[in-house]
Amino acid sequence: MDKIIDFSISGEKIRAYIELLKLKLTLAVVFSGVFGYCLATDVINWWKVLILAVASIAMTGAANIINQIIEKDSDRLMKRTAVRPLPTGRLSVSEAAGFAFLLFVVACVLYVEVFNIRAAALAVLSLILYGFVYTPLKRKGQIAVYVGALPGAFPPMIGWVAATNHFGWEPGILFAIQFFWQFPHFWAIGWLAFDDYKRAGIQMMPGKEKNADTAFRIMIYTLFLVPVGWLPYALGMTGIHSALVAMVGGILFLAQTFHLMRTCTDKAALQMMFGSLLYLPVVQIVYLLDKV
Repeated sequence: MDKIIDFSISGEKIRAYIELLKLKLTLAVVFSGVFGYCLATDVINWWKVLILAVASIAMTGAANIINQIIEKDSDRLMKRTAVRPLPTGRLSVSEAAGFAFLLFVVACVLYVEVFNIRAAALAVLSLILYGFVYTPLKRKGQIAVYVGALPGAFPPMIGWVAATNHFGWEPGILFAIQFFWQFPHFWAIGWLAFDDYKRAGIQMMPGKEKNADTAFRIMIYTLFLVPVGWLPYALGMTGIHSALVAMVGGILFLAQTFHLMRTCTDKAALQMMFGSLLYLPVVQIVYLLDKV
């Protein structure tokens, strides 16, 4: 009986540690990183792709844990986050911090030994910006969204640099696409969880109310996706077909923001959020299929 009880407790701990990773967010980061790597190389080394995925999970997981340690008190105030391991006491801060440090070390070793120091440096910078700059700024105002968009756009750039060991226009363009995509994506989430964020003292949207003015600002940032999505073709990274798909996708995404401006409803914001979740992976996959 004692062994069964001990196993049960260990199982709860394991589930709590896995929950700290925010796997849905982390896997999206992994996808973008692998996309950047595969787009940059002519011959895909699947072993390195696997290592890159593991390194990305470890570094992103560490950043997510730092975020949750800092926000453990405000997380208790929001329905969406109150059930996380730290607010519920399923894990202590020291346990979470130890796990984050272990993941960080594993990620650094993999980036340096398997890829290169530049990719490792970008990954570490991403963690610092997300965990130690963006997270504390969330309670200071909407500036946090702009700062948070920087590390959020790093994954495809890290993947490209991991494959090539150099910076340039190409990884910069991949960064720009993901950078501008984040604003309508996270502002749609901010619209839907407006009351929750307000209760925690966090302003996620570009405006203070769910109105047409706020929706207009969301539309402006979404507009940038149309020309930016064309740049991989203009630089000779991909063919014309993917450029057309990216342009059409950007226009359809933009149309959703106009619908939000007209209606200012949660339903329109939800449609925009799902549109954002569809836009990025579709465009990235098409770029891969059409790479030059």
